[in-house]
Amino acid sequence: MAEMRMNRAEKGETKIQTVPIAVTPEGFWCCPTPAGFQKALKAQAVNPPLNRPKLSSPPHKSSLHRKQTSFSSDEKRPILSRSRSANPDERKSFSVDSTIASGCVTAEDVPKCKNESLPRKLSIEFGDPSTCDTKVVVRGKQGFSVRLNVHKNVLVESSSFFAGRLSGQGSGVPCLEIEDCEDVEMYVETVGLMYCKDMKQRLIKQSVQRVLRILKVAETIGFRVCIQACLDYLEAVPWVGEDEEEKVVSSVSRLCVDDGTNPVLKRVSSVVHEPPKDTLTHILDLVLKSNDERGRREMKSTVLKLIRESNRDSDKSGSADICCQTTYASCRSCLESLVVHFRQAAETQVNGQPMDSKDPVAKQMALEADNLSWLLEILAERQMADEFALMWAKQQELAALHTKLPIMNRYHISFITANLFVGIGKGELLPSKDTRHMLLQTWLQPLINDYMWLLHGCRSFDRKVVEEGIGRTILTLPLEDQRSILLSWMGCFLKAGDNCPNLQKAFEVWWRRTFIRPYAEARVSRCRSNTSSASGPL
Repeated sequence: MAEMRMNRAEKGETKIQTVPIAVTPEGFWCCPTPAGFQKALKAQAVNPPLNRPKLSSPPHKSSLHRKQTSFSSDEKRPILSRSRSANPDERKSFSVDSTIASGCVTAEDVPKCKNESLPRKLSIEFGDPSTCDTKVVVRGKQGFSVRLNVHKNVLVESSSFFAGRLSGQGSGVPCLEIEDCEDVEMYVETVGLMYCKDMKQRLIKQSVQRVLRILKVAETIGFRVCIQACLDYLEAVPWVGEDEEEKVVSSVSRLCVDDGTNPVLKRVSSVVHEPPKDTLTHILDLVLKSNDERGRREMKSTVLKLIRESNRDSDKSGSADICCQTTYASCRSCLESLVVHFRQAAETQVNGQPMDSKDPVAKQMALEADNLSWLLEILAERQMADEFALMWAKQQELAALHTKLPIMNRYHISFITANLFVGIGKGELLPSKDTRHMLLQTWLQPLINDYMWLLHGCRSFDRKVVEEGIGRTILTLPLEDQRSILLSWMGCFLKAGDNCPNLQKAFEVWWRRTFIRPYAEARVSRCRSNTSSASGPL
């Protein structure tokens, strides 16, 4: 390919500016962003230098050849030069006359003319043409372009892309042109990494987003050493947030590297597939058997939140079955333990030994009841709590033991009953008619007896929600069952008042169904029969 000629900019043409660049001992350059150049040009247009000639006077010819790089100090800084080492082992080090900071880029001073509104493309140049044997011109999609003076053997040994493009070049200085580059800044930086001795040290101060951009360019040009260095960086650095994790996983997954990508992706996927059921069982056992109240409470909240999220994001087939089986196994274990401790507490009461809330048996009873309430929430989130309702409705022994204990030791299990009624009332549980009737027959009276303690002893107890749930559950039964249950409740309510659930709304619905609806239906039936007889044949 012929060398690209850089003529003096005319109307709307590209302006080539050779700028000083920041160079490290390894010879790595840092490319300013296109936005930085445009900002510098805009700043120069708004705030021109004090020594800039006025536009009203005709400019002198020599002013058109002024240097386009301004320095902050009055002293002139040395110009950067790179010397090509003859030894191939030392090719990756540049000789720098002195340390040079990034200079400001300014536009060439030209008089205003009619064509000044034309879009002008911004270009810069890196490297010393006198010490390099290859030119690479990288053009962005927005007119920003960079010309790199590099060494052919460095590009060929580092990149399979450049090796293929430069293999057939003849004598002279070859010039490669990269058109419509999506990320000019990272392209230049990636080429600069070919001159680094320790790429890991160069990447260690970069952000994850920047390394992903470098990785994309390195993959495009076949820079395998850089690809591996980026993968090593991504494997070690923390990923902050779900968005960054998704970007890393997406970028690494599309690489065609068999050995290098696995360590990175192992962070989100396991080679040894442990059965999810065993893992979930282990998590539930750790939470349910924890001795620290605060830690247990916080982990219950965390696990329940994660189950809710997985319930929204995943399908309800395999994962739901695993969760259901594991949770019900834990429910049966907690329920068996609860019955055993209730028996012990009942025997203690028979022997005349008082038991307070600090007694180990009383603490264990409260713990198992709280565990069952938490497991019920998990099942309700999965919409699989119908079996729990049946399991709880069959606990006639537990209900009988309930009456033998002081209210301060037993009221925790009535909270489970209240949650079941709330779930049925909201339609989250759909147990059978027999299960609903058995549940009310077994546990409604114990709930009424403990209602005062539930109001004052449970922070999460919502009276209005619970009473609405109980009433709706009763109204799902046949009318005869509604009558017997509501009349029994009415006797308790007239004695206890506010210390009893207020089911007046359910009572009103039952009243209308019993005393008003039959006569209204009979009246409508008579009207229809009269209408049909009147409209019959004469």
